[in-house]
Amino acid sequence: MSAPGALPTTAQDGDLLHRLATYRRTREEVERRVLPLATSVDGVTFEFQCSLHDLQLRRGGYVVLQSDGVDRLGQVTDLDAVVVSSSAQLGDVVSDIALRLARGSGALLATDGRPFHDAVVRPADPAEVADWCATSRPARAGLTVGELLLAPGVPATLDSGGLTRHTFLCGQSGSGKTYALGLLLERVLAETTLRVVVLDPNSDHVGLGRVRPGADPALAERYAGVPAEVAVWRNDLGAQHQLRLRFPDLDPAAQAAVLGLDPVGDRDEYSALLELLRRRREGEPLVTGVEDLRSSDNEGARRLGVRAENLGVLGWSLWGPGLPSIVDEIRHPTSRCTVVDLGSLDSAQEQRVVSQAVLTALWEERRSKVPCLVVIDEAHNVCPAEPRDELSRRATERSVQIAAEGRKYGLYLLTSTQQPHKVHENVVSQCDNVLLMRINSRADLADLTRLFSFVPEGLIAGCPSFGLGQVLVGGRLLPQAAYVRMGHRVSMEGGADIPPTWAAPRPDDRSGVATR
Repeated sequence: MSAPGALPTTAQDGDLLHRLATYRRTREEVERRVLPLATSVDGVTFEFQCSLHDLQLRRGGYVVLQSDGVDRLGQVTDLDAVVVSSSAQLGDVVSDIALRLARGSGALLATDGRPFHDAVVRPADPAEVADWCATSRPARAGLTVGELLLAPGVPATLDSGGLTRHTFLCGQSGSGKTYALGLLLERVLAETTLRVVVLDPNSDHVGLGRVRPGADPALAERYAGVPAEVAVWRNDLGAQHQLRLRFPDLDPAAQAAVLGLDPVGDRDEYSALLELLRRRREGEPLVTGVEDLRSSDNEGARRLGVRAENLGVLGWSLWGPGLPSIVDEIRHPTSRCTVVDLGSLDSAQEQRVVSQAVLTALWEERRSKVPCLVVIDEAHNVCPAEPRDELSRRATERSVQIAAEGRKYGLYLLTSTQQPHKVHENVVSQCDNVLLMRINSRADLADLTRLFSFVPEGLIAGCPSFGLGQVLVGGRLLPQAAYVRMGHRVSMEGGADIPPTWAAPRPDDRSGVATR
């Protein structure tokens, strides 16, 4: 006998290697024989197994389930590798084998509702998916935003009527979120008559009214009438529509917030503000704008003027005596699409004031019941989960109000962010449509899975693997949640990334040859 701890002899080594080779060969043979079979006990969902060798099925992909002469189209919503125990004859002994195979689940897209067992599973051809899309598409304007990621060549056409439900779009920086939002807005403007108001904090959508050079001719032709319908309001003396606001345009709570007034701590000045508002309602305005407070004959107004000056409010560029106010435009639109270029303003405070004023004007005009898509880009800045000041709190409250009650008046929210956990949950939870791009944060994915339970959990789990411009679309926009590759834009982007020219190889100063 070999001494304890001694290495195996050459013969022992050879026997061990032989047994190991036999084990691996037998395991592979068995694994390759795993049949691609599916079972459904409710005629709505299914579970399946298949071999991991030459695996052709993908999470989010489409399959045909064949049973009793019936073909049923389905979608794989979850797919994992699992290990199961089995046994096999290895030479002269029976040995346990750990078999690796794929198991998953899915949803039936075209079905007669009957259960089935051991249906053969195969990947669906794009033509089969296209046929199903054609028969399931409602008779409303379609918004073709690209193609189905796992059915190449099949257009991803969203149901424009789905926008009557609030929509949430998110993706981390570099996922293509801004590009995707702009593309969706282009399709809405080109294919429907829906009014659009965009709160644009980074000046990303100021080019919606300009067709980009080299745009697809067919798309450009379809978009030809849109530029005349787009008006960009920006803080620029040379702009056709200067982004201006009048202090009386703000509701009393917003006016007090701008002046930093507390009804108890600043009761004298707060009372003076109420007096100014009362006189204005009675047709005897003491001042026409915040810039007139310092020169007013009224002592209370002058005190408010000193306060405004000390806070720097009088120096805000958004005050525009004699110029059209953005609030007037919201109440009585002269253009179908109004882009409010918040990014052109000089301070975050001014952005919050304008956002609150626009949202309040939309809400106050709600009884006109004119359908409007209200787009809040970088929503974590407009309706944050934890407002840091009174103006943010007011804008957040108005956003929550529109999310909760606006739909019945034709106010449809489309909120976009790269930080979903920083958007107020009462806004996000009211959204029945979701577009998820690449998200790596496990905490964010867990929150989104909880909030958007109508989207299969397995599909959301696939978001971290997305490439640029790939998105999961779920809700009323599609008959079934799907992975989509966004297509080509028509209009100019306002906030494209800065080209990384600094990363080019640096030339050698002496020879002019690039160094590595």
